[in-house]
Amino acid sequence: MKQKTILVILALCGITSAFAQKKVSKKQIEKLKTEAAAIVEANKKQSQVMVDKIFSFAELGFQEVESSKYLTGILSDNGFEIENSISGIPTAWFATWSNGKGPTIALGSDVDCIPKASQYPGVAYHKPIVAGAPGHGEGHNAGIPMNISSALAVKQIMERENIGGTLLVWPGIAEELVAAKAWYVRDGLFDDIDMCIFTHVSSNLSVSYGPTRGTGLISVEYAFEGESAHSAGSPWRGKSALDAAELMNIAWNYKREHLHPLRRSHSIFTDAGDQPNVVPSKAAIWFYFRDIKYDGIMEMYEEANKMAEGAAMMTGTTVKHKVLGAAWPRHYNKVIAETMYENIKKVGLPTWSEADQTLAKAVQTEVNSKKIEGLGTELSPLGLPVIEPISGGSDDIGDISWKVPTVTMRFPSNIPGLQGHHWSNAITMATPIAHKGVVAGAKAEAMTIIDFLLKPELLTGAWDYFNNEQTKETKFIPMISESDMPPIYLNADKQGQFRSQLEKFYYDETKYDTYLEQLGVEYPTLKE
Repeated sequence: MKQKTILVILALCGITSAFAQKKVSKKQIEKLKTEAAAIVEANKKQSQVMVDKIFSFAELGFQEVESSKYLTGILSDNGFEIENSISGIPTAWFATWSNGKGPTIALGSDVDCIPKASQYPGVAYHKPIVAGAPGHGEGHNAGIPMNISSALAVKQIMERENIGGTLLVWPGIAEELVAAKAWYVRDGLFDDIDMCIFTHVSSNLSVSYGPTRGTGLISVEYAFEGESAHSAGSPWRGKSALDAAELMNIAWNYKREHLHPLRRSHSIFTDAGDQPNVVPSKAAIWFYFRDIKYDGIMEMYEEANKMAEGAAMMTGTTVKHKVLGAAWPRHYNKVIAETMYENIKKVGLPTWSEADQTLAKAVQTEVNSKKIEGLGTELSPLGLPVIEPISGGSDDIGDISWKVPTVTMRFPSNIPGLQGHHWSNAITMATPIAHKGVVAGAKAEAMTIIDFLLKPELLTGAWDYFNNEQTKETKFIPMISESDMPPIYLNADKQGQFRSQLEKFYYDETKYDTYLEQLGVEYPTLKE
């Protein structure tokens, strides 16, 4: 019987102890939490090295080869068992360490970066390390290092105090393609997990519960096939797949006028033919369809399928489509969030130096932010459920949030007011700003893990919210089928084009204290 089922039964019987954990006083729990935070602080050099190292690899989704090798190496050296290539994804892995009977707590974050976002850290204007190359313009280089820092601190205490439980560290591979977590869920990898703490870079230290702002989505590529011909000699003998793809694009653009404002969609052509003098026999267009509700996402998907068929009929071509990714709208757990926020208040925001603030304000000025106010110095309040839905971005952590009680803790390693998915978002991510934010986040996460290990009533409460509030009326229906395969071929060409150039800039922690030192960056570097 699954642990979560046991929890529900025990809750109904009025029993608060789901696991045979030794009883620890509240005072002792607080003492252990303080110690966990102190361990994180003492190990901040290791955190800095991990953050800088992943930043230097600059790997796109499904191409996180060096990042995964490096991170799993650290975890393996610290006693974690590594399962590689999960869900058929070569760069995906689960790292597990168990200390006997107790809750299984999953700690996840993303690792991939953004195309064409290469950027020198600490430099307050656009200066690519390798022109045109990928870079961490989303800040995903910091999340897994933060989770490892907290996990190792908690593991040390669990071993000494004989605290039962399992820690599971896992990566959100290819999050920018929303193309891994739905497969993890489909393949049952979260079936026996009791709770999940997900982490994501931000400009403050925060957590929320309930429905959150943003959307879910389905990612679909439509591939048309026709017949080639000489574009000048005998164009009438050709059946242009590109014409079909363009007609579908035109049809969907007309549809935009009639979309509800909360819906979003965007597309790119992934294949537009080979050269002008050959009628394209193959062409493809890739769409994201976003909405705040599952039903709305699937309605857009069905409408697009009809448009694709219509475009094929008009051009005498054929069309096939495949799902490349999916993300449910997110819903976060109240009990985990409230518990975590109490720890966030104890940790507080980092103390930013004058150099940190100078860099932040210079970057805000460079990208024309609405406010030039630097880094935040006051904690965000606990995020409450969104009453009036707000459209926006997506994250495939949504699928996991409908499988097990989940929260996303946002940690302060970036600058407020930037546009996201942009070289400017990479500027802080191997600087003291990122390093301090990771330490603060790891402290809050470690303290929260200890709460849930030693207060079984919290986990019972988290599942009660999940079963009786979150999923009472909304049932999770996967958007991917058993036959859908993760598109692990994506980004191979892009990464391959730049990998050898990026290798010259990989961080060597045996020679340099920080990546800034290796790159010869004076912190901060401003426009003259």
